Amino acid sequence: MSAPAAVETHDEVEYQKPHGRRKEALLGRSPQDTSAGWLNYVLLTIIVVVGAWPIYWAGVIMTAGEDKIYKPGTPEFLPGTWEIAKFNFDVITMRIQPQGYPNYSSSNFERSFMNSILVVAIVVTSTLFFCSLAGFAFAKLRFKGRDPLFYFVVLTLTIPAQLGIVGGYQIMEALGWLGTLLAVTVPALVSAFGVFYMRQFIEDAIPDELIESARVDGATTFRVYASIVVPIIRPAMGVLGLLTAVGAWNEYIWSLVVVGGSEWQTIGPALHNLRAGATPKASIMLTGSFLASVPLILLLVVAGRQIVRGLMEGAVKA
Repeated sequence: MSAPAAVETHDEVEYQKPHGRRKEALLGRSPQDTSAGWLNYVLLTIIVVVGAWPIYWAGVIMTAGEDKIYKPGTPEFLPGTWEIAKFNFDVITMRIQPQGYPNYSSSNFERSFMNSILVVAIVVTSTLFFCSLAGFAFAKLRFKGRDPLFYFVVLTLTIPAQLGIVGGYQIMEALGWLGTLLAVTVPALVSAFGVFYMRQFIEDAIPDELIESARVDGATTFRVYASIVVPIIRPAMGVLGLLTAVGAWNEYIWSLVVVGGSEWQTIGPALHNLRAGATPKASIMLTGSFLASVPLILLLVVAGRQIVRGLMEGAVKA
């Protein structure tokens, strides 16, 4: 008598994904943590809206035209037409001179815009090079008077920049640099804050053993700086570069004093000169303000991740 055949059975087990409180428990999160997360998103959304509103409103005004800006009643929150924005752009760049509008030749907006781009490029490049080089020297090199000199550099941070305007103007006048590119670039080639920031970052981020091993291999001081220090401090250089670019682009008082009204006038005095005429045109002024903010917005979008990385690394090392 033959044995009964074995019967194979396959039990199907249905997998159910965790959900609700069970899912939160598996992820190690409590309902309070989830509520706090949503609250953070709401607060961040409000901050973004509040921060972006002035730029959006400038875009609305520059496309609305003067007749709609001062119209009584509820203001219009939707942008107007591209033709009006182009008209305002042509007015401030002196491509057209419509009747009823003042002469904006003193602004020279287009040339001032390009001048500011050139100034920012020069200032950012020189600041990153000289500040990182000085920071490396203060952090890793040993020389007589190093600490007192560094403390003196830090001490200059407590002196308001406005106190040096008169003396700086006299120096520029004695050198014959008034109204030239040198007057707005040379005083900003290096910054005390940049030296301090680079020194602190290099001291924490680069161990002395790494530099000593490079010297044993025959690397010169500048080779150590170029091949070891610079690649490591790139995130910090990105943060310093952005701060320097914003400061150089928004510079107003010094530029007005040394190059205001000249062919090397920058964007700050140019925006002020858009208030020309007995009755300044709001759409013209906000068109200039909107265009002046575009480069900084693009810079922040492009370099945003690098900047956050630099800030986070600095916070972790601190």
